[in-house]
Amino acid sequence: MLLRSYGENSEFEATDVSTPEVKPGHVLVKIAASSVNTVDTMIRNMGKDLPLSPDTPAILGMDFAGTIEAIGEGVDSFAVGDEVYGCAGGLADLPGTLAENIVADAKLIARKPKNLSMREAAAIPLVGITAYEGLKRAAIKAGQKVLVHGGSGGVGHLAIQLAKHFGADVYSTGGGEKQKALIEGFGATFINYKTESVEDYVAKHTDGAGFDLVFDTVGGANMLNSFNAAALNGQIASTVSMCEIDLSVVHFKGLSLHVVFMLIPMLHDYRREEHAHILSELAKIAESGELKPVLDETNFSLEEAGLAHARLESGQAMGKVVIENR
Repeated sequence: MLLRSYGENSEFEATDVSTPEVKPGHVLVKIAASSVNTVDTMIRNMGKDLPLSPDTPAILGMDFAGTIEAIGEGVDSFAVGDEVYGCAGGLADLPGTLAENIVADAKLIARKPKNLSMREAAAIPLVGITAYEGLKRAAIKAGQKVLVHGGSGGVGHLAIQLAKHFGADVYSTGGGEKQKALIEGFGATFINYKTESVEDYVAKHTDGAGFDLVFDTVGGANMLNSFNAAALNGQIASTVSMCEIDLSVVHFKGLSLHVVFMLIPMLHDYRREEHAHILSELAKIAESGELKPVLDETNFSLEEAGLAHARLESGQAMGKVVIENR
């Protein structure tokens, strides 16, 4: 599905292109499913206003799950027929996953969790890597009180599960009954940010001491809520930090702020093997039964990529929006 121009009214076009040639250090994957992330819709709408957008005509899409069809020179960790997943294209000079095949850097992929479907596996990479990296950089430890802002979102619902896996006592903000059911279903304590002030829920759940670690997937003005909810010398992980904000509270509470931008390895060819490692760890956690993505109720084919983008942008999706090659 090719995008010939950017902008809010841009449309995907079904186009035949040559199957890409495998190259050293890479594998050719037949894509079974891909998922839509907010950054995909941002690229489509904003185009070159985002420095990570590819030149048009472009094949967007970052996440995928599929089967290896060919192995490039120097790749010895995979074989033809392996089922893999990863986040490996759709930005800069890397062709994306809204296609039948992708040539992916072997450092950006791992074997998919055996107990998950292709659709489920495709929903994990970008948000799963983000959640894992944020918690690890914030030095999560068993027994800590962890607050996840936006726990029903793509990153948030996996961050809750991973924090539970690491042994934390997890709390999460949300704004409605569906969000409450999802968050509590993962074993976290629900906090309704619409009816409870930060001061109230910090007093209620931490006796006023604050949370050891706050994972903020909302960002912007909500960062101040994260700072106020954190304990002295607490840890903050943020995925949405493109804002100007007063850091006075950070200073006086001695907080550590970790900004997670998981696209760095793809954009700069920097430590890409870290993504393969994290994906392998996520697969183990999923296979242990402690990590499962929530999928939106909708089903989209590759030709319906535009509808899948619209579904995510509508704000009506509950879970990850997935596109299947069928």
